[in-house]
Amino acid sequence: MDESRLIFDWNELEPRRRFDPAAVSLFDETLRDGLQNPSVIAPAIEEKLEILHAMNDLGIHAADIGLPASSPRAFDDCLRICREVERARLPIKVACAGRTMVGDIMPMIELSQRAGIPIEVYAFIGSSPIRQYAEDWDVDLIVRRSVEAIDAAVDAGLEVAYVTEDTTRSRPETLRLLFREAIEHGASRICLSDTVGHATPDGVQQLVRFTKEVIAETGVPNIGIDWHGHNDRGLALENCVRALDCGVDRVHATALGIGERVGNVPMELLLMNMKLLGLLDRDLTPMIDYVETVARAVGWSIPINYPLVGRDAFRTATGVHAAAIIKAMGKGDSWLADRIYSGVPAGVFGRSQEICVGAMSGASNVLHWLRKHDIAPSEELVTEILKIAKTRDHILTDEELLAIAGRPERHSRRSLRASRAWQEGRDGR
Repeated sequence: MDESRLIFDWNELEPRRRFDPAAVSLFDETLRDGLQNPSVIAPAIEEKLEILHAMNDLGIHAADIGLPASSPRAFDDCLRICREVERARLPIKVACAGRTMVGDIMPMIELSQRAGIPIEVYAFIGSSPIRQYAEDWDVDLIVRRSVEAIDAAVDAGLEVAYVTEDTTRSRPETLRLLFREAIEHGASRICLSDTVGHATPDGVQQLVRFTKEVIAETGVPNIGIDWHGHNDRGLALENCVRALDCGVDRVHATALGIGERVGNVPMELLLMNMKLLGLLDRDLTPMIDYVETVARAVGWSIPINYPLVGRDAFRTATGVHAAAIIKAMGKGDSWLADRIYSGVPAGVFGRSQEICVGAMSGASNVLHWLRKHDIAPSEELVTEILKIAKTRDHILTDEELLAIAGRPERHSRRSLRASRAWQEGRDGR
């Protein structure tokens, strides 16, 4: 069977220009912005190192490991992480964040020197008029602070990404001045920040186009553009994909989208969608471990209905759905079974389709469960299980189903011959 003929893809009927994945880097903010979420538990350094390795195993290109100027513990943790990168010869690159103040830049310089690895400086300052008003800043002050911080980092041989906080609510004339000054003083990247999750996809497109024009005006080559988005309007993932389509070459995300308030772009959903768009050709099965490692370290409960990694992402107890999946399995076609009732093929990401038994189940659900547990089905047993399932207010657990069926040895393979005639009649063979 030609698999391409089994699914008509309206998504690609008139596709937008897609980005070159080889030109894009993934920037993980879990250990910085992610830990600014008010409900997370601050992980111990051993857990941070475990997260670092999970990022690296997933193929993340770079990670923001924290704000070393914020406290002695933050500095020490950043130093341990940097030394682990050097010790284990990890390919993942390291970045740190700080305000556009020389006092915040100096600890990053010290980290780089003591660990013996380059550190990328993400120097941030608010640029929107509302932020200027609240802080009693003027544009001249923002420029002065920015260039002083950039100069300090560049003079020490560190690369700088200049971050305008609240970029998506900032005036174009202000951004043009700040971007040009930052580039003139040696910044190699401009980071566009949707700090409060204000942007829509159309706004992203306009901002990226404007930024590319300003960079072109400077005549300085090889200036990168980052996108850092928040999810306050529920548009973080969509905005991120639009930013990629518009030409940014680095995008920021966190595991499970954790971060300030309602969080950031979820790294696992970004990678999943890049894979499904045909823009990633590598193994993403380490993603489950990455997500679970972070969730465990920060005390985060993964929502049961969360795409890809939630408990229910690939579970069904609905009779019609289960029957279709089981028929696909019966054809011996795992590709078909993984897609007949799922827009995300579970096996590609290290998971599998799961058929449960509940109030909306049919005989197919029960038969599948029994066979999976090496229990010979009979008409009486299937009927009994369905009768009980339809009186319950929840999906039956394995323990409940085993209790109904009796111990597995009571329905072992020795009784398969006795039930074969019923099965063949039930399956239409």
